[in-house]
Formats: sequence, structure tokens, C-alpha cells
Amino acid sequence: MTDLDLTTTRVRPATDDDAPALADLAAVTFPLACPPGASPQAIAEHVATQLSPARFRGWAASAAHALLVAEAAGADGAVRAVGYALVVREAPGDADVARVVGPGEVVELSKIYVHPDAQGTGVARALMAAALESAAALAPGRTLWLGTNGLNARAQAFYRRSGFAVVGERTYVVGGEEHSDVVMVHGA
Repeated sequence: MTDLDLTTTRVRPATDDDAPALADLAAVTFPLACPPGASPQAIAEHVATQLSPARFRGWAASAAHALLVAEAAGADGAVRAVGYALVVREAPGDADVARVVGPGEVVELSKIYVHPDAQGTGVARALMAAALESAAALAPGRTLWLGTNGLNARAQAFYRRSGFAVVGERTYVVGGEEHSDVVMVHGA
């Protein structure tokens, strides 16, 4: 992926056709955000069950989701996915989250990942800007929240620079293993 011209990066809504590439990208990026103690088996199970092409197709087709893809052109002219984000409109299904963001319909920045070769290039900022716009369009005036691993200082710093603040904690399950996340709210 190092042959990409990241100055050509653009963010757009993902389509059904993007699902295989996004699942492949998820298999590369999700393990990088996991806590150091997460077992490779648990990570692989999570990727296989929660980040499959079928899941990405469902999100791309859903009116309650905004699935975004960041793409860049390679030296060969082919366009490749270098990042993605998922915004979800729904009531929190987790009691710990509902306690800090409210029980009604809110918006979750469920996923935002960038290929390691594209990190530090502005791709994440472009995805975040598009995700914030999508959240405002999906549920105007609703709370926007996210959960990220409590040990992932790099992600938390990025989210703070993007206007999020820690408001609580939750337990997040990866392949049957429980991990501690922080809950962050935009504009809190």
C-alpha cells in the first residue's frame, strides 16, 4: 500500500461494492486498535463475525448507518480503500453508555480506522470531518459518542483533538474477551 498517492485521498459514502475491500482493511486495522492483552484468536473471531463483507454490505444499505470510505490512487492508477468510518443512529444498547450519553436515540461513531501506511497523512482528519457531517445529517442535534480502548492513548488523543471528551467507561467484548473502553462525547 506504500505506492499510494495520498494527496489524491477522497472520502465518499461506501457502497455494496466496497464491502470486500473494507472487510480486508478491517482485518488489517482492527487488530492495531486492540488492547495488548487481546488474544489473536479473539481478534480473529471478532474480525470474522463483526467485520465481514456481509456486515459492511448491511451498513452500506442501512438508512440508520453512514458508512464512509477514504480512498487514494495507487501508482498504477487503481483506487484503493485506505480508511473507513461508520456512524450509527440508535439508542445505546449498553447500560453504561446509556447512563452517560442518555437513553434515547443518539449517534455513535462506531468505527474509524486508517491503514497503517496512511496514518499521519490527514486521512483520519478527512474521515472525521466526513463522519461529523454524516452524524449531523443522520440525527440532527443528537449526542455523538464513541468508545475506544482505555489503553489506546493515540486514538484518545486524536479524538480529543477532534472535539471529544471522556465522559465514562464501558466494557467492550472482542471475541468473547472483555476489555475496558472509555466513552467519549463530541462537544462535551
